[in-house]
Amino acid sequence: MSWLVGVSICLAWDFQFALSSGASDAPSLGLTNTPRRVLSPDRICGRLEYPVYQNHTVFFHRDGSDELYVGGTDYVLKINVDDNQVIEEFPLRTTAQQECSEGLCYNVVTVIQEFQDSLFVCGTNGYKPKCWKLYSRVHNQSREIVESYEGTGISPFAYTQNSLSLTADGDLYTAAPLGSDGRSLQFRRKAGGRANLWMYDNWVSEPTFVAASWVERKEDPENDKIYVFFREKNSDSSPEADPWVSSVARVCKVDEGGSKRFFQNIWTTFLKARLVCGFPKESLYFNHLQDVYVVQAEDWHNTSVYALFTSSWNSTAVCIYSMAKIDEIFESSTFKGYQKDIPNPRPGTCVKNSRSLPLATVLVIKDHPEMKDWIHSVHHLNPFYISNNNYTKIAVDRVQAADQRIYNILFLATDSGKIHKVLESDSEAFIISETHLSNHSAIHSMRLDTKKKKLIVGFSEQIVSLDLQKCQEYNSSCEECVLARDPYCAWTESGCTSNTSGGIQNISGGETNVCRQTVEGPKSLNRTKRETPSPSPLSSRAVHSVPLDIPFYLSCPIDSYHAAYTWEHNGRSSPCLQMQSSCLHLIPAMAQESYGTYRCVSTERDYTKVVKEYQLTRQPIGEPIRNSSREVIVNKTNDAAVLAPQMVGVIVIMIILI
Repeated sequence: MSWLVGVSICLAWDFQFALSSGASDAPSLGLTNTPRRVLSPDRICGRLEYPVYQNHTVFFHRDGSDELYVGGTDYVLKINVDDNQVIEEFPLRTTAQQECSEGLCYNVVTVIQEFQDSLFVCGTNGYKPKCWKLYSRVHNQSREIVESYEGTGISPFAYTQNSLSLTADGDLYTAAPLGSDGRSLQFRRKAGGRANLWMYDNWVSEPTFVAASWVERKEDPENDKIYVFFREKNSDSSPEADPWVSSVARVCKVDEGGSKRFFQNIWTTFLKARLVCGFPKESLYFNHLQDVYVVQAEDWHNTSVYALFTSSWNSTAVCIYSMAKIDEIFESSTFKGYQKDIPNPRPGTCVKNSRSLPLATVLVIKDHPEMKDWIHSVHHLNPFYISNNNYTKIAVDRVQAADQRIYNILFLATDSGKIHKVLESDSEAFIISETHLSNHSAIHSMRLDTKKKKLIVGFSEQIVSLDLQKCQEYNSSCEECVLARDPYCAWTESGCTSNTSGGIQNISGGETNVCRQTVEGPKSLNRTKRETPSPSPLSSRAVHSVPLDIPFYLSCPIDSYHAAYTWEHNGRSSPCLQMQSSCLHLIPAMAQESYGTYRCVSTERDYTKVVKEYQLTRQPIGEPIRNSSREVIVNKTNDAAVLAPQMVGVIVIMIILI
């Protein structure tokens, strides 16, 4: 019987592998605050694997462009975003003239920006930051590297140090440490057509800069502002106060600093205000700002800020802010700690000549740059979305659906290599899908192309290009397409397609009764709603001949984690036993009443369907078992298996643990 022990171990290992490879963190069935669908990496087409793992990568990509620039260690790659093929590689090895020691030999690229007439690239350069310009050659349009700038204040000394960069109207704005120890970190205008400016030392305390954005006012460009989002040490040292707070600061684009006598080369319009995300009534806040995505609008008042926060109790939240409301606080709030009359012009006002500002105005900026009032999210009393997932990055796309309404779709990156696609609908979050992109590492970089509808994601081992319009995932029926509540997709004569014009959708509710409209889809796909469940087009009846008294299980694929699954047999229903992405039905020992038809039925909202159907027949007495008894024990397919008797308990225990 030693072979039986061996088979049991192998079979146990097979189930244990399933458990360890994703079952433990698979969504639970029937919960609407979890992803509706889970997509595996094998469905992702656009991948580029690095020959050597990268500790840090940075992207540059213009919306709608075919080119993606990737900065890694000692190089910049130019990649075609449509097929993820490398077009050109630019070596950028360190020019530091010193003896190599660990980490000092490398030039890790930290900045890629389109600046003036070239692509501007900066790197750590062996702890001696340096910048280069990549000029286009005249004849073949390839790039030529030209050494240009000393990079201190633009690139950090090490890739682990905090930094950011932004180009706006021909100027380069950066935040990077001025010392190799990572200190003296401040936001400054470093290069361009306007004066170089920096911050006064006391304006921020131990900051971590998260994002910067230029918000244009096309009707009034002299009032254009640069907004900076960061977290810093809390000035309130009381025991009940959080040690860190998150803030937004703004400066005027036309700011040229103060006069030669006072505040020369220092911002004269710097103001900051605290960002509130949480539950004000309970004084419970998410204070650790992680990432920011600014959704620009034609009218700057309608520009929205999506901010990702973490908390001390291991939860993540998304709060949404109105740019109009942010500016209202800067324009109307009193100044924290300032008791006198507010001078004219009001501190923070954009003027043509900042060097001529009255001393009283500049002194308020110097000593009291913080607003007394806090900036609340548009939902005010609670965050838009709260999750136990550890999200690290956010991007937001605007999509026009078949009903002509504009919907916002959030893409949230987890620290375990997953992307959650989240619909914002009537101030509520609906998680459309979870896509597993990597099982090895967290996401380093993420860039959204709103024109090509792609999300480009960078890991230490690869770059993945994710198609945001994967409507074929819901192509089995009109009901499946509608239940997805994916604004990118609608049911048409061609099935579930990204061409939503005239198609069937119900984004706000996902009610499938809209499928009763007369839209003729492919014959193999189009179905009308029935009162009684029937097999889906992708299901089929599997026939198994099973001996009496043999343990047996049936498996049904989970295609929606928002649905409820049951097994029907001889007029009786039994619950689904979830394991990873499957629903199991376990028969401890085949009895006479165990034979017959089994249906795996899913019910979601107003739609019921048969996902899988089996016909179990009794193997005649005396008929030789196919192959051998040993092969019967290990014989299993993707949807059913005969089990060794002692394995039943093992499987039941595993199911309970999930």
